[in-house]
Amino acid sequence: MSNINVNGTEYKPVNKGEEVRIVIGQRGWVWVGRYSADGEEVVLHDAKNIRRWGTTQGLGELCAGPLAETVLDPVGTVRLHQLAVVATYDCDSEVWAEHL
Repeated sequence: MSNINVNGTEYKPVNKGEEVRIVIGQRGWVWVGRYSADGEEVVLHDAKNIRRWGTTQGLGELCAGPLAETVLDPVGTVRLHQLAVVATYDCDSEVWAEHL
């Protein structure tokens, strides 16, 4: 999300209270996006596939935002059955907002 300028005043998007999480799926898939869960379904909106972590301290390093070497591929909305989720990492939603 980017800021917009209206009549010389810059506005920043409002955080809608959506959690941003890194989700590890079965078979090694790793995504980051706006997380929600409803019953047995887990949904990531504005999701990105994390193709290359680019970290030196493991995947958890990306919780504070992507690094210069991180490669993200847009995938839109990802829907998973809750049993297909191996693990999730809570992320800094404010930092990730500009990358989703």
